[in-house]
Amino acid sequence: MDLDLDLGRDELIFVGAALGMLHWLDEQLPPGAVVLIEEPDVIHRRNVAALAADLPVVSRVVPAEYQTGLDVDALLAREPGLAAARLVVPGIEYAVPAAARLADRLGLPGAGPGAAEVFADKHRMRQVAAGAGLPNPAYELVGTPERAAAFAERFGGRCVLKPTRRSGSLGVQLITEPAAIASAWATTAAPEEPPEATDRGLPTEVLVEQLVVGPEHSVELLVADGEVCFANVTDKRVLPGPRPVETGHTVPSALPAAARAELVEVATRLAAAAGFRTGVLHSEWIVADGVPTLVECAARLPGDMIAALVSVAYDCGFIPAYLRLLRGERPALPARPAGAAAVEFLLAPPGTVTAVTGVRAALRAPGVLSAQVDVAVGEILGEVVSSARRSGLVLTWGDDPAEATRAARHAAGLVEISVG
Repeated sequence: MDLDLDLGRDELIFVGAALGMLHWLDEQLPPGAVVLIEEPDVIHRRNVAALAADLPVVSRVVPAEYQTGLDVDALLAREPGLAAARLVVPGIEYAVPAAARLADRLGLPGAGPGAAEVFADKHRMRQVAAGAGLPNPAYELVGTPERAAAFAERFGGRCVLKPTRRSGSLGVQLITEPAAIASAWATTAAPEEPPEATDRGLPTEVLVEQLVVGPEHSVELLVADGEVCFANVTDKRVLPGPRPVETGHTVPSALPAAARAELVEVATRLAAAAGFRTGVLHSEWIVADGVPTLVECAARLPGDMIAALVSVAYDCGFIPAYLRLLRGERPALPARPAGAAAVEFLLAPPGTVTAVTGVRAALRAPGVLSAQVDVAVGEILGEVVSSARRSGLVLTWGDDPAEATRAARHAAGLVEISVG
């Protein structure tokens, strides 16, 4: 799908400096089309102004505190030119509520302030899902490790600890012994801050949930004025053990048609229950005993290359379609995939990187579209406790999900990151 949005200067507001997406927009849009809104301390710490200066698509960088509550009226009073925007896009998880409020204030399509707040807070999401009768694990908002341990005791000693406001598996832990909660508590209650977070800190609470076991899937919905106009189901692979970091994805799902339809149905009900208006909704589910049970949901583009996988598998432009939705259009996307695509992430062990080999071999392997390594010799790697700690990826295609997944795993196995 061609990204001919016919945008003039400053007509796309991008909240949060997601550099990968900005580089993509730089290749697709005319110079000066994007105004980037970023936290003042993030601009300084990440040298965002210099990064944006290398991207002709970015006309200017506007400093604004948005991650802990955006004062939209004050922003527009200070930057009246923003009122000419024709679409507002959240670039990162922590920008979703601010982007929704700004779009609403400007009369532009978006998730809606209420729905954005629901999906930015995992506890509120659980409450909305429970009110709609959707399959939820038992859950409780807890303030102490003792309360979490008491919860776990009611469910065989096992539970999940997660921050209510984080993404990328940050702070999420699977607990199998209540006695371990005391030492694990700080990792969830005060998780490490991602690079895109403001120095003020991102307030979070701790949610404890019943541990649900089963295969994991995500559902990607494109929604226009509350109506689903595209749906995809993705198969997910995660690390075993206490830190369930995602290790790979395949689009479309290999599930039978009836099971895929059930996942789309519960995801659609979740969107309606939250009052989600327009945009993309990425929800995650565990199928336990044949029942799709909600894990979490984000009101933004999915990460982990899922948007690219959808584009390859359906032979369409998933991100262009999303942007057109935010312009008030109703883009047509294929109802069925033309093939399949998969991503496998590279997971290096902790230590100092001494060598990286096999990338060329991976690129020559059957079905490979791209292979990248995100670490360098001399870099010190820690344990893979979140998505940000992965070391690279391999992206592949195939005629069906099994072929694409085999190709991704094979090519990833050719890349060796040696540590010492």
